[in-house]
Amino acid sequence: MYFDIDNYLKALRFAGAQKHWPRRRRTLLVLTLWVPLQTVLHSVFFLLDYLLFPRLWIQRVEAPVFIVGHARSGTTLMHRLLALDEARFSFFLYWETFFPALSERLLIRGLGHLDTWILGGSLRRKLQAWDEKTFGAWRHIHEQGLWLAEEDLFVLRAAFIPQQLTLEMPLSHQLDIFHVDALSPRRRRRWMRHYRECVKRQLVDRGGQRTHLSKNPVMSGWVNALIETFPDARIVTMVRDPAECIPSTLKLVSGSWQAKGWTPSDCEAAEAALIRISFDTYHLPVAALAGRPDTLQSVVDYRTLIREPVATLERSCADIGLPVTDAQRSAAAALARPGGGHRSRFRYSLDEFPLTAAEIQSELAPFYARFAWVAPADYAENAASTDAQSRIAEGGKRGE
Repeated sequence: MYFDIDNYLKALRFAGAQKHWPRRRRTLLVLTLWVPLQTVLHSVFFLLDYLLFPRLWIQRVEAPVFIVGHARSGTTLMHRLLALDEARFSFFLYWETFFPALSERLLIRGLGHLDTWILGGSLRRKLQAWDEKTFGAWRHIHEQGLWLAEEDLFVLRAAFIPQQLTLEMPLSHQLDIFHVDALSPRRRRRWMRHYRECVKRQLVDRGGQRTHLSKNPVMSGWVNALIETFPDARIVTMVRDPAECIPSTLKLVSGSWQAKGWTPSDCEAAEAALIRISFDTYHLPVAALAGRPDTLQSVVDYRTLIREPVATLERSCADIGLPVTDAQRSAAAALARPGGGHRSRFRYSLDEFPLTAAEIQSELAPFYARFAWVAPADYAENAASTDAQSRIAEGGKRGE
């Protein structure tokens, strides 16, 4: 199993240098003790997989679908809509990203059966209560839970390609997991080989015949690498007025840093890197796909998805050669019903960050021209219906 030693050493040096940070000792213990132990365990289970699950030797990843685009641009909504085609798609549930090896999941599910038979599901109920307590308060921002579909990149934490760590520590300027297309060819191949191994396991876990469905904003910087690894990949790029989703993302990440005890001055360099990444999230997928006309691809404007959800879903699926099911049409139609939109409780403003609407519009002028976006005076987010999102999320629950 692959482990990125360069990322690991950068994180270790960064945490070690932050002597004023209240969580420094705890983080160093995790990095020096838990991470190596976890890596050894995952490696053993990865090897066991090829003994216990011989299908892995012949499993192929055919025509996977990748949804990219800036965070808060509707990637989750599109992912949940497509995931309702239960017979076609395979995707990671959040709990599965903690256990990338099939033999690990076999053990976990065995414990689950024992819990049902011996304890009457007591452990499961406690886990569900923890899930609601941990994620329930944040679901107006991002629908998340142990049994919901989640971003692929979380499964790569075992290889120390750690998306979550960038929410724990402001080191985006030092530890770059976004610009994968710019990595050295050798390192890029190793990242993508490990990712393919994780996807193969997920497909085997779902019977081996399904199509992998992925959504991850960070993979906006991976498009060339994805197509090199999966030549028949299909790409859906979500776009939304950056004056809405860039400050939303900055607020979400900076709020996480503040909650972990970081001061504004601690975060300045990482925040600047995050702003650059936000711009690249628009530029890079378009540039990569422009050079690959044979790749099935679709660009979806978030506004159109909300205003004309069924027609937009049908157009996008036609672009990438997919049928649309009745369940998908029904869930999409729910977005257009009266009450299908609401004012989110999540509030943010560009005034909180070293970035102006004029700078955004200047940097991303071609996108403003193409999609006829007009920067709003109020950057408060208008999200899709909570009720509709919840119904769609129910379709993302698998393998319970």
